[in-house]
Amino acid sequence: MDFGLTDDQRDIQRTARDLLGERSTFAKVREHAEARTTDEALWRELCELGWPGIAISEEHGGQGLGVIELSILCEELGRSLAPVPFLASAMAACVIEQAGTSEQRERWLPGLASGETIGALAAGADGTAEFVVSGAEAGVVVLIEDDGAGRIVAAEEAEVSPIEAIDPTRSAARVSAGDAGEAIEHGCPGLGRALVAVSAELVGVSERALEMTVEYVKDRKQFGVPVGAYQAVSHRCAQMLLDTEKARSATAQAAWSADANPEGLAEAAAMAKAAASDAGREVTTGAIQMHGGIGFTWEADVHWLYKRAQIDSALLGGASRHRARLAEILADRVSASATA
Repeated sequence: MDFGLTDDQRDIQRTARDLLGERSTFAKVREHAEARTTDEALWRELCELGWPGIAISEEHGGQGLGVIELSILCEELGRSLAPVPFLASAMAACVIEQAGTSEQRERWLPGLASGETIGALAAGADGTAEFVVSGAEAGVVVLIEDDGAGRIVAAEEAEVSPIEAIDPTRSAARVSAGDAGEAIEHGCPGLGRALVAVSAELVGVSERALEMTVEYVKDRKQFGVPVGAYQAVSHRCAQMLLDTEKARSATAQAAWSADANPEGLAEAAAMAKAAASDAGREVTTGAIQMHGGIGFTWEADVHWLYKRAQIDSALLGGASRHRARLAEILADRVSASATA
């Protein structure tokens, strides 16, 4: 099993990093976060490049690439904290393509692939999701119930109430659909792919937080010595690296499973989301602490990473939920082997 990227995938990664490094600077992120607006110009540019449809089949207007390519973009968007609805829309498309009927795919996927329609994906109960990332601007929402049932709901069929969230770089809403919408396949195939996408974004957030922290502790001096030379600081940075790389490895395996070994995706996705949720919270918390007094100020850019990590870590279930899911999968496997 080789988790190294192909030449084409490296080109995607390099192009994305260069573009977002120029278009989504922290100054731009701060501008849109404080105004609580989406970067419409950047979103249009990403749509022109075909990013929203990277993992959607060519039959429905996408590029027909895989979850590995999708995860590359999600990681780079996480690094840059781009204030665009890419993640939510991509997650909704993953579920619709895998769990929707042919009519549902024909209705929604072309718009999601082009970016003309924004999608959102959320877990809820009794037709209501209390927190939906990008829900305030979504044209279609995929609601997943606790029992595994799912529905596709057009925005005009639901009551959408915008809400403020800790992460102001993306919109959020409470969505109440009642009995509206069309059912999708029970068990929601495609949810594992959505988990890979959000895990990849968390990897990007963690990586950027680690890089900023290492740069800061190398430059910041106390008593004439860089604070990074102190053992307590260097040990914390080493743990941040360990957490980030653990999440990266688990997410890479899950992305590979989505494309090459779908039978193992549920297990791999649970491992990835658990590892990435832990990393997102721990690494960004460590980043603020390692920045010392300045890390707690509004002027320090590191807090945007912390806020994004809090939302993504809880999105579609936190680490404890996915560890429990992993335990269920393994218990079922053992039970099946015992009765075989």
